[in-house]
Amino acid sequence: MRFAGAFTWAFAASVLGADAFVPSGKVPRAFTTLSSTTVKISEVPTTPIPGMKPGTSGLRKKVEVWQGKTGEKYYVENFIQSLLDTASASNGGRVPETIIVAGDGRYFNDEAIQIICCVLAANGVKDIRVPVAGIMSTPAVSAAIRASPDIKGGIILTASHNPGGPGEDFGIKYNLEYGQPAGEDFTDELYERSTRIQSFKTLEGAVDIDLNAKVGTQIHLTPSSVVTIIDPFEDYVNVLKKCFDFPAMSAFGKRPEFSLLFDGMHGAGGPFARRVLVEELGLDESCLFRCNPLPDFGKGHPDPNLTYAAELVKKMGLLPDGSADPNVDLKQLPTLGAANDGDGDRNLIAGAGCFVTPSDSLAIICDNWSAIPHFAGGPKGVARSMPSSAALDVVAEALGIPCFSTPTGWKFFGNLMSSKELFGKTDYTPFLCGEESFGTGSDHIREKDGLWAALAWVSILMAANKDTPQGQPLVSVRDIVTRHWAKYGRHFYCRYDYEGVDSNDANSVMDLIRSEFVAGEIADNGDIQLVSGEEFSYTDPVDFSTASKQGLILNFTYPNGDPARVVFRLSGTGSAGATIRVYLEKYEKDIEKHGESAPVALKNLANRAIELVQLQKLTGCDAPTVIT
Repeated sequence: MRFAGAFTWAFAASVLGADAFVPSGKVPRAFTTLSSTTVKISEVPTTPIPGMKPGTSGLRKKVEVWQGKTGEKYYVENFIQSLLDTASASNGGRVPETIIVAGDGRYFNDEAIQIICCVLAANGVKDIRVPVAGIMSTPAVSAAIRASPDIKGGIILTASHNPGGPGEDFGIKYNLEYGQPAGEDFTDELYERSTRIQSFKTLEGAVDIDLNAKVGTQIHLTPSSVVTIIDPFEDYVNVLKKCFDFPAMSAFGKRPEFSLLFDGMHGAGGPFARRVLVEELGLDESCLFRCNPLPDFGKGHPDPNLTYAAELVKKMGLLPDGSADPNVDLKQLPTLGAANDGDGDRNLIAGAGCFVTPSDSLAIICDNWSAIPHFAGGPKGVARSMPSSAALDVVAEALGIPCFSTPTGWKFFGNLMSSKELFGKTDYTPFLCGEESFGTGSDHIREKDGLWAALAWVSILMAANKDTPQGQPLVSVRDIVTRHWAKYGRHFYCRYDYEGVDSNDANSVMDLIRSEFVAGEIADNGDIQLVSGEEFSYTDPVDFSTASKQGLILNFTYPNGDPARVVFRLSGTGSAGATIRVYLEKYEKDIEKHGESAPVALKNLANRAIELVQLQKLTGCDAPTVIT
């Protein structure tokens, strides 16, 4: 082990004074704490660890891998050193001066923060900002980065919607200085550096950071590096106040006919829901459900869909397939239900007896833009992930605005939102975008935002009921959804997830689709007839970067001529094995058929597609893990 420069804090402080080590910044100091008098910067020899290739949004592995319990020592240190070297290379060879380090509170969050801060300080990062308790939602990190020009990046400890706790998942992602997830150019270089790393820098003898210290507390790790405890809420709440009319929403929230139930799923979004819904808007505390973060998410799966948000789904009068429970009195249910995932960026939206698919939610927000102050004058651009339904496309065409179809992953929306800001090209802001995987957001930050989506629906309900007298039944979520279908037609939509599939078996399915239905000639006489196959590739309209192999699409025709499609994609959000996602979509203009539940309406299409690609034979999966 090689040591670079030991120094004595007591002597340095007595000569220069503690304030000499405090970098300039906007965060006021509460008090300062010096590190150990014998702290040392150490350069530790290491070897490359296979498999450090970030996926759709960061690197996710089982927590024991990150802890070094599976035989790979220094997993966190290797990854962070590779990340920091990549960030330095893109910054003219200079280490970023200011970085936020925050997590969603899952198991190993606190220990990882300590390790990461030591690596950052040893590499010369001057200003390290950590939220109180080490917990901050992903949208809030993006807001904080954008609010402070001196913040050059954010290290976010999250595996998003994946479970937490021993034996479960942990992850790390990096957001760039304008608040969006690092793109593929960054993550590809990070991975390449991880394959040839020889050493990392860290501190020896540094004191642990008190994550529960009050806001403004500063802990000096080296003479030139300080950790500052920051308020996790301030910048994010300020951004939301610019998006929405908080006073009007507060008044609407006090109407006796209105009620809200927000499920934080024991993730990082819960405290932010409390701060906004209760402290800012004045709603009763009873509107919060599971809003206290827990390291294992209460032993639940913090993914806000029909399967894993089952408690909220039941409380909203819904059956597991999203249809209304006929045995429940809808008048006794909350007006609006919403849920977050582990890091607070995904959302589920429901009304009394009405599940709103993410694709429909996005389209309805677009059509009701005038209810949301952020979209004053109307959105100038919208985008959806390719697997999402075309419900947004129909609204965008009616509004006469550009609509983009991108690969899955929020980073692909970033260039469109920042087209003018970073590239001096077309201004698409205000901008609305979303993914089928329960992600919705706008250009207020550069991440999807679960709480933002819930507030958008409060605004839509408020506008729909502006003429509803006190004491009268409100225009409901179901009313808004069915009116939208009557206006634009319904895009029946459903997703099948096959989780934990052997990676080789999953690739066999994809290879069969490529060879038989994309490259091969199609001759099909089935009732639901396969007419074509294609593999989705994307050229970014802003920087012209390309992304290939982003999903396989099979296009079908029903006997009456109605078109349909099925998309197959391997998810990049898991930590082990593979998840095959199957996306089903069928357009229906006939109002008389709009009331059928989506899983029922799409069952025959699903059976046809799954049989064609031999999914059961190749994977051994008899049924999907999740249908949502």
